[in-house]
Formats: sequence, structure tokens, C-alpha cells
Amino acid sequence: MALALTTAGESHGPGLTCIVEGLPAGLELDRDALDRDLARRQLGHGRGGRMKIERDRVEVTGGLRHGRTLGGPIALQIRNRDYANWEERMNPWPVEAKPAEVHLPRPGHADLAGTQKYGLTDVRDVLERASARETAARVAGGAVAKAFLRAVGVEVFSHVIQITGVSAPRRDDLTPRDFAQVDDSPVRCLDPAATQAMVAEINRLRKENESLGGVFEVRGFGLVPGLGSHVSWEERLDGRLGQAILSIQAIKAVSIGDGLEVAGLPGSQAHDEIFYADGNGYVRHTNHAGGLEGGMTTGAPLVVRGWMKPLPTLTKPLRSVDIATHEPAEALRERTDSCTVPAAGVVAEAMVAFVLADAFRRKFGGDHIDDVRAALRAYEERIAWHRP
Repeated sequence: MALALTTAGESHGPGLTCIVEGLPAGLELDRDALDRDLARRQLGHGRGGRMKIERDRVEVTGGLRHGRTLGGPIALQIRNRDYANWEERMNPWPVEAKPAEVHLPRPGHADLAGTQKYGLTDVRDVLERASARETAARVAGGAVAKAFLRAVGVEVFSHVIQITGVSAPRRDDLTPRDFAQVDDSPVRCLDPAATQAMVAEINRLRKENESLGGVFEVRGFGLVPGLGSHVSWEERLDGRLGQAILSIQAIKAVSIGDGLEVAGLPGSQAHDEIFYADGNGYVRHTNHAGGLEGGMTTGAPLVVRGWMKPLPTLTKPLRSVDIATHEPAEALRERTDSCTVPAAGVVAEAMVAFVLADAFRRKFGGDHIDDVRAALRAYEERIAWHRP
């Protein structure tokens, strides 16, 4: 049994929809927890005016009764409050006065390739769906996946480790407790000194009409060994995680564990030696692999990092071409953020949670959440695995 997540909706349309299929019955969902994750996606120094308008809330329209899943698809909706300002331009139905078309694609955005692919003349027909506003629906679906993971003893967290050239000190000893106050940082960074430097860098470059990229990290704790598989390429969990992270708007690279660093090391320094201790089973004192070997979890914490490019919408637009006249022009100006790396970390957290929840469903099945827990306990006993 597998999970499926489908989103629909446009950035300035009436709202966003998320459908999650494949969860067992009997899983408790917390409305406040779902809304809390949506609010976390809107955090971060460097956000633009849109975040002052939207106050995202989840409305459940199917699959839930009295706070418990029923085993069928779960339908989630998020209304776009800004739609009131865009109703004529983004109405699903024809309007009397046809809005002017947009012909100025932005370098680095889906605008130009999308109009070419789908035979469109209005860039807005592409950019509205390509917008990162779509990730609000993914975060809603990821919050449901996180509820499932908590029910099987797994927690997923994220934090920012770099914004442009400002990096936080490396931490290999992180535990779930370390993330308790991460959202109190204006850039969702765990290091106070790096936080201050990142905020200063955002302020400096924003005054220069620039946007900023960076790096976030997602960590998963409590994962049993053996999620995923080595037997076929599409079942390798690192491949699924890579696709999930790279599907997030503006993400250009992903690594598992020390994926970038170990490419420059000899093998003796790149791998995690295996030990066995009576009462504790197999243990490793390092985690260069980031909790994955051969496409499967090892039982160590999962470590996934994503590299985000600077946003393509700039207050001082780059050069482009008018797709109607083919004349040189400045790219489209839209209301925009200067930095969304903190928000991207929350989105990645949701996507990693979904991939992990899917891996649990594929391995342990179960029509009710109690069936899942029973199958998980039997497996843990078979492999004599003890949670760290």
C-alpha cells in the first residue's frame, strides 16, 4: 500500500486543494497542528507583503470524522485571501472585461518554457501554478503525514544552515530537543550568531534589490532500519527523497548525509563502521551516510540537505524578451520575497515526512493504525532493533 499526494490550485486563485490517499483508518489528527505547520511555512526574515495578507488555515472536506481518519482519501483546502484582489484576473469562469495578458517571462522561472510547452500566450497561465504558493498545499499534506509518523515513533525537523555566504557551524549531535525553539529564530537557524549574520545579509542585499538563496537541512529521528529497498531503482529511498526535495520550487541540488563532502575523501573516511553491542545491537559511531545505505534506512538519523537558488522575481528586473513582440524588455515585476530559505525548509520537512510515511505504508501496510503498529512491533522484534 502506497501513499499519494495531489495538489491543485493557483497562487492567486480561489484557493489550494490537497488530496492525501492511502492513510489507515483510526489515525488522530490535530487541527491546531495542521494550522501550525502552515503558519511555520509563512515564517522567515525576508518575506514579502503577501504574508501580511494570507493567514493560512486548513479546512477538511473529506476523509475525517470527529478528528480520526476513515481510511479513504483526505481532502484539505486552503483559501487564498488575496483572491479578493485578483478575482477578475484569476476567476475560474469568463469575465466581462478580459484582463491584459502578461508577456514578460522571468529568467530562472517556469514562465518561458511553460508557455512554449503548453502553447500559451499569457505568462500568467504558467506562473500562477508554478508559484511556490502551491507548497502551502504540500505542507498541509505533509502535516497529515507527520501525524502518521508520530504514531509510529518518528519525528521530522528542519533548520537553515546557510544563507548566501553566511553559514552556521556544523552540528552532528542534534537531537529532537535541539529543534524545540528553531522557529523562534527569524531565519530558523539553530545558531544565534549565525542567525544575526544571516539577518544582516538579507537586509543588506534586499536594499540592493537582490534575492538570496541558501541551504536547509531536514532530519528524521526514530526510523527503523530497512525502509526502502535495494532491489529496484524506483524503490530506493534516497532516490525518492531526492525527487521530493528537487520538486520544491527553486531547489537546485540535494544531498543525503555528507553526500557532497565524501566525494572528495578516501573510502576509509567516507563510510560508517559497524559495531555490535550486546543489548544495543548494531551501532555506528558516525553517520556520513545520513541514515541511508543501499537505498534503505539504517536506523541512524536521516539527514537530507537542499540547496535553494535566489528567487527569480527581482525588484530590479533582469533582461528578458516580450514573447508577443520578441523585443527586448525587462522581466515581469511581481510582489515578491527576498529570501524564502526558512520557508523552503518547512516545505522540505513536509516532503520528507510524506516520503517516509509512504515508505512505512509500503512496508507495513495495515487498514487501521493499530495494524500498522502491530506489524512494526513484529518487525522490530524480528531484527532485534532497539530505538536509539
